[in-house]
Amino acid sequence: MVEQFSMDQFSLKGKVALITGASYGIGFAIATAYAKAGATIVFNDRTQEAIEKGLANYEAAGIKAHGYVCDVTDEEGINAMVAQIEKEVGVIDILVNNAGIIKREPMLEMKAADFRQVIDIDLNAPFIVSKAVLPSMIKKGHGKIINICSMMSELGRETVAAYAAAKGGLKMLTKNIASEFGEANIQCNGIGPGYIATPQTAPLRELQEDGSRHPFDQFIIAKTPAARWGESDDLSGPAVFLASDASNFVNGHILYVDGGILAYIGKQP
Repeated sequence: MVEQFSMDQFSLKGKVALITGASYGIGFAIATAYAKAGATIVFNDRTQEAIEKGLANYEAAGIKAHGYVCDVTDEEGINAMVAQIEKEVGVIDILVNNAGIIKREPMLEMKAADFRQVIDIDLNAPFIVSKAVLPSMIKKGHGKIINICSMMSELGRETVAAYAAAKGGLKMLTKNIASEFGEANIQCNGIGPGYIATPQTAPLRELQEDGSRHPFDQFIIAKTPAARWGESDDLSGPAVFLASDASNFVNGHILYVDGGILAYIGKQP
């Protein structure tokens, strides 16, 4: 019997959420939303310096977070970190595979080693971290895994061969985790952000000397029905939904938060 709807279904109170690479940026925005919904926040980064900066960001936001130094591509390190989190904080109820990199380089100029590095961080790492948290989720009888995919999970574009390959693979890893562990009451979904206004993309949004938009800015606005860049907070609601009991029958889905880009052919010249 399906329970009657309640806003409590969106609460994350009492949940432990691990968001990888969430010292800043999109991961930090998602973690902040989870904290406001009641979750205990855990994040990792590769250096103690990055962890300290992340903890300072959370403290400034009024959030008590737990930071761990760990490289998401290190399987032994991840297994040890997850065991430590379970001992010090609690069993991980929600995993967000957020850590990732992009290398913009024409395919014919890209070295295989650089291609492998992107695949390792953007695809192998979500496999490694998911594999580490799944046994305890299975034992507990419930869990949520959210993979940060991309519009490049669906589209190609010049200079992002490795990134598109990794994010396309991550889409299919999402569907496979959903298929393999759905019977254990574990839901695995993805979020595909559109073009988000961050400090990293700020130079692409600066006005030119003649007062016109940057060419790439013009391109994004023209391709987006919402006619704007996304904000990190635009991801908060979808991320909370996919982490909450409100999405318990949503599995293997990629939710694109892109202002409508993937639905739109673009303005006629």
